[in-house]
Amino acid sequence: QVQLVESGGGLVQAGGSLRLSCAASGSIFSIIANGWYRQAPGKQRELVAAVTSGGVTNYANSVKGRFTISRDNAKNTLYLQMNSLKPEDTAVYYCKITLGAYAYWGQGTQVTVSS
Repeated sequence: QVQLVESGGGLVQAGGSLRLSCAASGSIFSIIANGWYRQAPGKQRELVAAVTSGGVTNYANSVKGRFTISRDNAKNTLYLQMNSLKPEDTAVYYCKITLGAYAYWGQGTQVTVSS
């Protein structure tokens, strides 16, 4: 009964920026972690950024210094600010929320970076 709706993807030139949003609804409690994953054609889904309930963040080495994960608890919304985008960032991005022993995924949003 938890739903995650993503938005903010699109087409951008290399060096540009995008901000992804993930709005959660339903019975949300006992949050363990929030995260963003991405999957490019021919590659496995990988963790991009995550934040625990205590505010500890993790980033993939490939995005450190360029991406920032944040959360607005009042709006139940997770964000991923992506700056200095590279063609290698092109992928479908998925948000995930972990509640206790259960994980919920967003529908995915396409990010395409042109050179």
